[in-house]
Amino acid sequence: MNLSCGIVGLPNVGKSTLFNALLSKQVADASNYPFCTIEPNVGIVEVPDERLAVLAKIVNTQKIVPAVVKFVDIAGLVSGASKGEGLGNKFLAHIRETDLIVYVLRGFEDEKVVNAGSTNPKSDLETLKTELILADLQTLEKQSEPRGKPSKEQLIGWQAVLKLREALNQGREAREVNLDDEEMIQIKQLNLLTLKSIIVVLNVSEKDPLLLDTSKIEKIEGVESNDVIAISALVESELAVLERQEKEEYLKSLGLEKSGLERLIQRAYEKLNLLSFLTAGEKEVRAWTVVKGTKAPQAAGVIHTDFEKSFIKAQVCSIDDFVREGGWKGVKEKGLVRFEGKEYEMKEGDVVEFMIGA
Repeated sequence: MNLSCGIVGLPNVGKSTLFNALLSKQVADASNYPFCTIEPNVGIVEVPDERLAVLAKIVNTQKIVPAVVKFVDIAGLVSGASKGEGLGNKFLAHIRETDLIVYVLRGFEDEKVVNAGSTNPKSDLETLKTELILADLQTLEKQSEPRGKPSKEQLIGWQAVLKLREALNQGREAREVNLDDEEMIQIKQLNLLTLKSIIVVLNVSEKDPLLLDTSKIEKIEGVESNDVIAISALVESELAVLERQEKEEYLKSLGLEKSGLERLIQRAYEKLNLLSFLTAGEKEVRAWTVVKGTKAPQAAGVIHTDFEKSFIKAQVCSIDDFVREGGWKGVKEKGLVRFEGKEYEMKEGDVVEFMIGA
């Protein structure tokens, strides 16, 4: 699986600038005026992973395939978007298929930038959340009570719809509603926007002390403190054009250990309970993304669907052992390779070779 994130915000909060920076190239029109993004911009971003280059040297391959994140940049929402104001529902639909929503809030001052509707981070977030709640209510209102002799599943689904309608009409988001596992299964296909995990990105100036200490960010009601990340879109834009060593030096000069992109992706992985396992051979070194708790056959199926059905065993070792012993030959000689069966749950940093039957 690959992680997908929808980026939303009011006009002129720096969404497109941030999107361009994340992609390390200008693929969106970062104009200073509302509605410059009139079609969703979709970009594929590599997940930074220094382990891959180390593995590539050990197994002597030139091909490195990192895990990726898909970012979908949506036109600036305005109050009334759920009813068609601005660019309306057309753009809300683009984020229904994403795994996670990134709210970008304006935390900088710039007289040159038109401030279309943005007042302060807290009120901006409330505007955005309200529009997504209203859009979800429209989806729920289209659902009708099952007639005739409904199945158990239909009844469970309808009960979930009624619960959600009541909560959203009270201004609560879908993820705040206490739904059991069966109810979640039945409403999953609705792709409710407010049921998705969220991360809040506060776009600040390059000199803002919040870049160094996010604990000083004023608490935003309804958002966990560790779900708020301070990023400077301007800094990310400057990093995008630098070589690796230059990036490291620039970050160090700012007192930062990681770029905004790295921190955003790391938090997204944590929010969605994801991990990466690795494959290392002469053809390529590659990172694969799965949900924590994924068992070996299903992990093999991520590589190729047929592998899950034909799974026999997995040859596994930790990346630390693999690097220290210089590859498969070394870890086998030291007895550091494990042969795991169908019940094995993949771990972060596992280096794996799957044994597949005919």
